[in-house]
Amino acid sequence: MIKFQHNLNRALEVFLVFLMSILVIDVLWQVFSRYLLSSPSSFTDELAGFLLIWVGVLGAAYVAGRKEHLAIDILIQKSSPARQRKLQYIIYSIIFLFAFFVMVVGGVILMYTRFILQVKSAALQLPLGYVYIILPISGLIIMYYEVLHILEIKKSN
Repeated sequence: MIKFQHNLNRALEVFLVFLMSILVIDVLWQVFSRYLLSSPSSFTDELAGFLLIWVGVLGAAYVAGRKEHLAIDILIQKSSPARQRKLQYIIYSIIFLFAFFVMVVGGVILMYTRFILQVKSAALQLPLGYVYIILPISGLIIMYYEVLHILEIKKSN
């Protein structure tokens, strides 16, 4: 399981670097075409928005797995070790439930309705279901990581 987690982290790192690279190139082209060519590209703004969604949501899954997400942990720091484990268990469980209900269930519904209704983006004519498919994928990754975190807590008892 540790090897799978390591491989998943590495795959996410590489994919996020790839997405960020495409995003930077896209925005640079947008600026170049708008200000130097005086002819703004029609698809770059939309592509940048979609890439930003993917980087943000997938990046959230990545940092959740590395326990580097933004957290206010004053209560945990001031607690006894036994209480810290309980609080962490509660926090990881809440994150798991959020990922399941909001990202996986809500994301599947959002993605499914966009495919069924055949909603396409304005400039790229890309089915929006492909844009929103990252929500359930990231939700499943977050759920996997939270299960690992909960198992770590149980193992430390």
